[in-house]
Amino acid sequence: MEVASTVGLATRDDLSLAYTPGVARVCEAIADDPEMTRHYTWVPNVVAVVSDGTAVLGLGDIGPAAAMPVMEGKAVLFKSFGGVDAVPICLDTTDTEEIIETVARLAPSFGGINLEDISAPRCFEIEDRLKERLDIPVFHDDQHGTAVVALAALQNALKLTGRDPGTTRVVISGAGAAGVAVAKILLNAGITDLAVTDRKGVLHSSRSDLTPVKKALAALTADQTGRTGSLADVLDGADVYIGLSGGTVPEEDVARMAPESIIFGLANPTPEVHPDVAHKYARIVATGRSDFPNQINNVLAFPGIFRGAFDAHATAITEGMKLAAATALADLVGDDLAEDLIVPSPFDPRVGPAVSAAVAEAARRDGVARA
Repeated sequence: MEVASTVGLATRDDLSLAYTPGVARVCEAIADDPEMTRHYTWVPNVVAVVSDGTAVLGLGDIGPAAAMPVMEGKAVLFKSFGGVDAVPICLDTTDTEEIIETVARLAPSFGGINLEDISAPRCFEIEDRLKERLDIPVFHDDQHGTAVVALAALQNALKLTGRDPGTTRVVISGAGAAGVAVAKILLNAGITDLAVTDRKGVLHSSRSDLTPVKKALAALTADQTGRTGSLADVLDGADVYIGLSGGTVPEEDVARMAPESIIFGLANPTPEVHPDVAHKYARIVATGRSDFPNQINNVLAFPGIFRGAFDAHATAITEGMKLAAATALADLVGDDLAEDLIVPSPFDPRVGPAVSAAVAEAARRDGVARA
């Protein structure tokens, strides 16, 4: 990464314009009208990529210093795929209140906040409270980026297998950040028969060990269908499995899924169901890895989502904006739709513009756009 000037600094006049005394005129203009920040600074096009290093990739709690390479990489992806400038910020605290207060105090320097690799359940409270406090987009990519791309892939997988969302049985293993977000976006997209499992089985309200987040999710999922038991129990006859937990699903459990099933094993580097096993029983298989077809990769979503939010000068990223991003991604596949191509490539030059346009339109439709 580097910071580069967008204007030349070769002469004395250049320096006078870019710095003193010229910059003082810009300061005075913004002091008179803070809205001028949009026109005369980089703030409306820059996102803070913020982490405390507690849930980095599959490495876990490795701390803020070791997390920096991931945040730098994220910033490069923002620029390369969305034309969005980004600054990686790793905080030396895991205290929820300290993180919220620090990010809120930094917020005037940024057009948006991308929370990254913060462990559950703290990530839910941090995001929710920052969204309430700030008038710029706040987005936890581990949750919502994964959810958007997973929904896009599932929309096309359902199309290929001739299934209707309202009658499709879905099982999600993993009730952390990504699992909760994927479950919520699937519900918003019309999936009604959904079971979410953690290490102790299906989330349902009769369990006494659920966190508030899990209890709320149980009320929206298994409590509506009456499904209980273990992961193996709910996989029996299921149409779709989405793994967001790690671990391994026994082959005999996979074999009991419905014919022409759909399996997304998204743990990295080892999918919950290896594609070699999944293909024995499923018609469509996806992973989080780039060396297999159908990679569910967040880079398909977050650059375009922030680009669209910034283009609309949005105050938030709504559920409608996420659904619009997923549909735009799914639609890009078009006539090329096949079992081994249910989402576009990250290198497809249409991805960023299509997602950003859909998100900006949804922002205006949802009433959060200021431009």
